[in-house]
Amino acid sequence: MRIDLHLHSTASDGGLPPGELVRAAARAGLDVIALADHDTTAGVGEALRAAEGLLRVVPALEVSTTEQGSEIHILGYFVDPEHAALREHTRAAAARRTDRIHAMLQRLRALGIHISLDDVLAEASGSTGILGRPHVARALVRHGYAPTLDHAFDQYLGDGRPAFEPMDLIAPSHAIELIHLAGGLAVWAHPPLDGVEPEARRLAALGLDGLECFRPRVPPDDARRLRELARGLGLLVTGGSDWHGAWSGALGAFHVTPEEVPDIAERAGL
Repeated sequence: MRIDLHLHSTASDGGLPPGELVRAAARAGLDVIALADHDTTAGVGEALRAAEGLLRVVPALEVSTTEQGSEIHILGYFVDPEHAALREHTRAAAARRTDRIHAMLQRLRALGIHISLDDVLAEASGSTGILGRPHVARALVRHGYAPTLDHAFDQYLGDGRPAFEPMDLIAPSHAIELIHLAGGLAVWAHPPLDGVEPEARRLAALGLDGLECFRPRVPPDDARRLRELARGLGLLVTGGSDWHGAWSGALGAFHVTPEEVPDIAERAGL
């Protein structure tokens, strides 16, 4: 059984609509996926409907947070996608993200790069207002200001680059509470390999449920080290590709097995 617990759709900054993503995942040989769009569950309903007879969809989202100037992303698995608290979070997050995009476009204009909000929105069709840097990057590529998405980030949009704009986000503790309120499990997404243990311990004390240990470009020894850390802290072990589109590589090229994520597999009834 092939599992990928971290996929994005056009409900946030992914490249495929939720239904198409489900069908593409099935064609790629995946049996279980989690739709984990940024700060929204708007695509979950469509994904669940498309999944009938094809594969299993875990309803999820990825909540963006900040702590002492650093971004920490918390995945929420098995949430109620219609929970009122999640809907309110999505509304507030969409407003913050739009304000950030305006600020980034202003920074780009100061660099002689003229991209409008409409240009960004054209790259975010179906995103339900959850705008992100990938939408700006795609607009830069489409209008000839960057040859590739990687170049757009490296030259303009990446952390510390000239058009980067930090965003005031909720705290990780708030994200964990939000996910629990919606009936879900809170998992630290793509934790860094350096200095992970003290932060994992702190988040575990705040109620964190799991650690994303298996993901692309993480060497097997490091993945095993993360898994042992998670087990030592009593946390669930998860894994996913963080797939956004073709630029992320081939869908299905990365997967985990029920043996690697046994607690999540059991929760999913596998």
